[in-house]
Amino acid sequence: MADRAPGGDGLRAALSTLDGPLRFLLLSSFLIPLGSFMVLPFMSVFLHERLGMGLGTVGVVLAVASLVQFSGGVVGGALADRIGLRRTMLWALVIRTAGFVGLLLALRWPPLAVGALVLTCCGAALYLPANKAYLVHGVDDERRPAFLSAGNAALNAGMAVGPLIAGPFVLSSPGWLFIAVTALFVLVTAGHARLPATTAQEHPSEQGLLTGIALLPFATNALAFYLYFHFQHFLAVYAAERASSTFYSLVLLLCFVLVIVVQPLASGLIRRMPYATALAVGFGGLAAGLAVLTIGTRPALLAGGALITLGDIVLFLKNDLEALSRSPRSDAVVFGQQRLAAGLGACASGVLGGQLYGLTEHAGSTGWFWLLAAAQCLLLPPVLLALRDRTPNHPQPHDDEGALRPHDTDGRVPGR
Repeated sequence: MADRAPGGDGLRAALSTLDGPLRFLLLSSFLIPLGSFMVLPFMSVFLHERLGMGLGTVGVVLAVASLVQFSGGVVGGALADRIGLRRTMLWALVIRTAGFVGLLLALRWPPLAVGALVLTCCGAALYLPANKAYLVHGVDDERRPAFLSAGNAALNAGMAVGPLIAGPFVLSSPGWLFIAVTALFVLVTAGHARLPATTAQEHPSEQGLLTGIALLPFATNALAFYLYFHFQHFLAVYAAERASSTFYSLVLLLCFVLVIVVQPLASGLIRRMPYATALAVGFGGLAAGLAVLTIGTRPALLAGGALITLGDIVLFLKNDLEALSRSPRSDAVVFGQQRLAAGLGACASGVLGGQLYGLTEHAGSTGWFWLLAAAQCLLLPPVLLALRDRTPNHPQPHDDEGALRPHDTDGRVPGR
C-alpha cells in the first residue's frame, strides 16, 4: 500500500495510477495559475500606474476581488453538485477567459478593468472546488493525499513561474501579455471540453450551502488562513524596510518550492498523522516562523518563511482530508465550504492584522507584530481542540480493507 512505502516510493506508486484525463487536469493545475499569476500579482501596479486609479480605490477593488475568489468557492461547490464537475469547470474557465478579454479591452476603456478583475475571480471561485473534486473522485483514502498534494504542487509551481515570465511586460506591453494569457485559457478550456463527462446528481440536493459542514476543519481552515495571511499581507512591507523587493520575491520563491517538493513527499505521513498532532505541528510551525521574522535579518526572513510554509503544508492538506471524511456532502461542496473558510480567514487577517501592524508601526517596533501573531498561533488552537471534543465523530466511509461502502457515493457527484 502507498502509505506503507517510503515517502517517494509511495508517492510514485500512487501517481502511477493517474490516467490521461487526470494527467491533463494536473497539467491544467499548473497552466491556469501560470496564466493567472502572469497578471494578478501585478494588478495593483497596473490599476494604479497604467489606468490611473488611486491607491485607496485599488485597495478596495483588490479586497473585494480576493473575497470573491476565496469565499465564492462555496457557490462553485454547490453548482458542481447540480450540473456536474466537468460542466462546472468549463463554465468557470469561460467566465475567467472573458475576464482576461475584459482586461485587454480595459486598455481602451479603463473602467472595465474592475469588472474584468472580479469576473476572473468569479471564474476561479467556481473552478477550484470542481477541479479538486474531479481529481479525487472515486480515489481511495490512501491515494487521496498524493493526488491532492500533486494538485497543490502544480498550482504552486504555476504561481511561482507566472510572475517571473510576466514581470518585464506588465507595464511595457500589457496588451500582448493579456492576449497571451487569453490564448492560454482558450486552449485549456478546449482541453477541458474533451474530459470524460460527469453528470449532476439524479436527485439534486436541496440542502443549503453550509448544510453538513465539517465544523472543526472549517474553523481550523479559517484560523489557519487568518494567521497565514499575516505573513502574506504584511511581509512585503516589513521586508522592504530591511532588504529589498527582490529579496522578498526570493522568500516567496522558497515558499513555493517547499510546497512543490515537500507536500507530495509528506502526503502519506500527513494522512496517517492524528488530527490533534497535525494541529500542534502546523500551528507550532506557524508560531515558530512568525517569531523568527521578528529578528528582521535576511536569514531570518528566509527561515521564518520556510517554517511558516512547512506548518501550512500540514494544516491545509490535513484539513482537506478531515473535511472530506467528516462531511456527508459531495466532495465539491466540501471543497467549496473550505474555500469559504479560507476567504473569511484571509479577510479577517487583512482587517485585524492591518490594524495591529499599524499600531506596532506607530509605536516604532513592527517586530512586535510578528510576536503577537505568533502568540495567537499558540493561544487560539486550544480553542479548536475544545471544539473537537464537542464535535461528534463521523463514521469513516471505508471498511478496514479500504473498500468503498455503498453510502460513500450517496449524495456525491457521480464520477468519470
